[in-house]
Amino acid sequence: MKIPKRIRPLIEDGLVDEVVRQLMSGKEAMVYVVRCGSEIRCAKVYKEAAKRSFKQAVEYQEGRKGRNTRRQRAMEKRSKFGRKQQEEAWQNAEVDALYKLDRAGVRVPTPYGCFDGVLLMELVTDDAGQVAPRLIDVALTREQAVEDHAVMMGYVVKMLCAGLVHGDLSEFNVLVDDYGPVIIDLPQAVDAAANNHAQSMLERDVNNMTAYYGLYAPELLGSNYAKEMWALYEEGELTPETMLTGLFQEDESAADVDGLMLEIKAVMEEEQKRQQRLLEAEQDEV
Repeated sequence: MKIPKRIRPLIEDGLVDEVVRQLMSGKEAMVYVVRCGSEIRCAKVYKEAAKRSFKQAVEYQEGRKGRNTRRQRAMEKRSKFGRKQQEEAWQNAEVDALYKLDRAGVRVPTPYGCFDGVLLMELVTDDAGQVAPRLIDVALTREQAVEDHAVMMGYVVKMLCAGLVHGDLSEFNVLVDDYGPVIIDLPQAVDAAANNHAQSMLERDVNNMTAYYGLYAPELLGSNYAKEMWALYEEGELTPETMLTGLFQEDESAADVDGLMLEIKAVMEEEQKRQQRLLEAEQDEV
């Protein structure tokens, strides 16, 4: 096939020997099957920001810092240099996340580096060598849905313990090979500690997965894994080995607003009295 323009430099540098075929076109990238020596891998070619349907929304960028202050200032000013740096940061976020999650024991495609907007990584296949399908394209038994849902919840916990939230997790961003689910598409992954939207994104990720697996195993739909794991995370008690129950009782007791206001008023009155006593003491000294 015709060699995509963005992949040509990789062929010239000997990183890629052949473009076999286009694999898919997504909202932020085009993916190709490529040959690198004797290995068959995939090349994810990121689309330019103006051509992506998945925008770098503010909530995903929050908490990300440039590698130095000059780059950070340029990114904040949205200069030409800054936009280029922001693009690199967006692409590098996926590479960094893949390496980090691979070390954390989360099944993700093995990354081989990002070169001028082209991410080389493992092509996930089944034992027959065929490209692994997306979860949305796989029919599950009830037992398989329950088992794979538990695996996915374990992966989300490991991600959170590694400090990351996927941010766009769904049946479209999970592959299924002969060994189970593999998480893909991570350029929008957020820092769990530095991003104020991390909790809501985690809940959306978990609820998306639970709703999908719940189509095959309805008993999963009553679970509350997201709030359970976030509560443990906030308390510093979440570990990669944490066994979740899916049960979480939220505190539904109404806040005693009137009582709180009375307490605040009493404190203010006491402070006013204290200030008055200090003033009177100063006047007596004069």
